[in-house]
Amino acid sequence: MNFRIMSAAAGVLLLVGALTACAAPEPRTSPTPDAGSPQPTPSSVPVTSPTPEPAETELTCESMISAGTVAALADAGWTAETKEFVVGGVELTEGLLCFWADYTVGSDHGQLYGWSPVDDSDAAAAQAALLAEGWKREDGPDGVYFTEDARYAMGTDEDGYGMTYLFGDGWVRLADTRQGLILIEWPR
Repeated sequence: MNFRIMSAAAGVLLLVGALTACAAPEPRTSPTPDAGSPQPTPSSVPVTSPTPEPAETELTCESMISAGTVAALADAGWTAETKEFVVGGVELTEGLLCFWADYTVGSDHGQLYGWSPVDDSDAAAAQAALLAEGWKREDGPDGVYFTEDARYAMGTDEDGYGMTYLFGDGWVRLADTRQGLILIEWPR
């Protein structure tokens, strides 16, 4: 029994010694400078500020969506392929439609993002065609949303919205879900 008590006491001492060794050292105080030695003043210390990143000036699959989204898709092994951007039969040749997926495997799983400038007449024609095809129209603070019928959607977000267009002032966005529209940050 004495051996157990001595072993326990030795174990406690070893534990205390290990914990003490891991403790942060006491901060050292630096010597106070002589009154006669020159001291740097705030104005004499050089200040460097980081150079801001240049803004993206070209619409690409990577510049259209947030950098975090691009990184997450790339980490998953996904790349983007461009597709024709057609809305309700109106081809938007100045825009870009990107389908992100893992093209090394056969699958229909991916994410779709698009952005294009659009003039009033093309926007009106596209919106009329979407309504005629059965898309649901909703006015919102950001513009006019057109969402496909959820019964025919390949996927929906938590609010039940599938593929959605958002028409703003002179532009249109597209994502495979309405919630996905927030990932489109173009123009920056």
